Amino acid sequence: MARPGTLDSFGAILSGLSKRLGLESRLVELRLQHRWPDIVGEPMASHTWPVQIRFKKLYLIVRNSVWLQQLTFLKPALMTKLQAEAGPELVTDIVGRVGELPSDQEEPPVARNSDIQSAQSEGAWAEVVTHTTTIQDPSLRDRFREVISRYPAQAPPLPVKRPSRVP
Repeated sequence: MARPGTLDSFGAILSGLSKRLGLESRLVELRLQHRWPDIVGEPMASHTWPVQIRFKKLYLIVRNSVWLQQLTFLKPALMTKLQAEAGPELVTDIVGRVGELPSDQEEPPVARNSDIQSAQSEGAWAEVVTHTTTIQDPSLRDRFREVISRYPAQAPPLPVKRPSRVP
């Protein structure tokens, strides 16, 4: 806990909140799904998909029984990569099952940092970057920057106080 009078970083607050609410494994699931090809490589990523983490086990859908067998041979190396990405305490085992992989759906285009940066002043962008530098996940950090930078444009106008007519 921080000393009185000091400020906690936004990343530290989010990390503590996710742990208290039990969302840590779900956030790791989403990060693994988002970065799956980068973590395991394109050949394996095109035949496997991380579905969920339950009781410290990562459940994978595998395209066919050949890849399920291949997964048993690659399990030690895959565990090393996963523990480097998610931490050793969150994933302790991998379980695979044959199934249909989710289709590759196009995600809506997300505004890039240059678009956001051009939409606001240099000082405002520097403040957004300062507040989000401690977030370790690059995709989460970019998303927070996008949301924070769009807030002033979406904030409702404040009501105008009119002078009272009382003499």
